[in-house]
Amino acid sequence: MKQCFLRCFVFSVLLMPMAMAQAVDSYRYAHVTIETPWMIFLFLLVIIMIPFILMAILHWHFALKKSKEEDANNK
Repeated sequence: MKQCFLRCFVFSVLLMPMAMAQAVDSYRYAHVTIETPWMIFLFLLVIIMIPFILMAILHWHFALKKSKEEDANNK
């Protein structure tokens, strides 16, 4: 058990420089411009607003349905 742990540790230490080199190299392909923060902002805005829009639509739908049932019961 101890040998397996030691082998895994040595293997991970040997791979660490390769992984770090690939991580640094990956920034070469990430084209960050001034538009990137705006795209992130708009993406998150849509994700946050969709539940509120859905709640408003469902509230409006069921409020009309409830008032129609009340009108039918009052006649």
